[in-house]
Amino acid sequence: MKKLLTPLFLLFLLLTVNLNAQTLRIEANTLKQNQKDYKILDTRDKATYEKGHIEGAINFPISLTYAHKKRNGKLTDPFTMQEIVQNRGLNENDAIVVYDNGSFFDAARLFWALEVYGFKNVKLLNAGFKQWKNKHYAITTKVPKTLKSDYITIIDNNRLATKFATQIATRNPNQIIIDARPDKAYEGKVSSAKRYGHIPKAINIPAKHNIDTLKQDSSLKDISELAKIYKDIDKNKKVILYCAIGKISATNYFALRELGYNVANYDASWREWGNDFQLPIINPSKK
Repeated sequence: MKKLLTPLFLLFLLLTVNLNAQTLRIEANTLKQNQKDYKILDTRDKATYEKGHIEGAINFPISLTYAHKKRNGKLTDPFTMQEIVQNRGLNENDAIVVYDNGSFFDAARLFWALEVYGFKNVKLLNAGFKQWKNKHYAITTKVPKTLKSDYITIIDNNRLATKFATQIATRNPNQIIIDARPDKAYEGKVSSAKRYGHIPKAINIPAKHNIDTLKQDSSLKDISELAKIYKDIDKNKKVILYCAIGKISATNYFALRELGYNVANYDASWREWGNDFQLPIINPSKK
């Protein structure tokens, strides 16, 4: 009887994952066959974009999602974002594909930022521009013309965690905090802020755990693999993520969104929290 329980439980787990999960990524070959169905956004800097990009792709440098990147990862304010989005001819109901150089982090950050600002149909190009180029798919230097859209800022506060919301989460048993930084940062051995350690109650799931680096082109792990990584995270609880500047934690955000979690990304992240001496921290390296 015991021998039957394990495979049956695994089957139940997989079925549960399939019921709750949704595919938010798109593969290069699928995009190539359906390019005209999407508005494609290239997150690389302007100079790199102009050297060659996917045909029809609009440049949306990831720097535009930061209010002041050197200070922290706080998201661009609504008025500025509205202008940025309008100038790229985008509307919240557009079918959008986002890509970066293949690292996944910038594309995930823009994916999250667009969801915060009300976009409902965003996908991420798995393995990014690097794989597209390695497959010898068409690349162009032609910059597409765009007509200004009438987009009006919409904010989905459920996707954005503030310092205050994260403070509440440290004391709320129905909320989980995940630190997406590398182990050494979580353990207080290195820091991008004046203080070392992590937010109280936070558990450490580094962003790199979501990425499959064994393949020729790094890509997000399969949903079944992601489900194993997050198997101990209660789906009935709200999840708040952070890293140093809300960049690599966006990778965890993307993975958890695919798995069907209720998740938000703390934009200002550790660089805000770690520099605010009024806020509590835990530094394991001092124990």
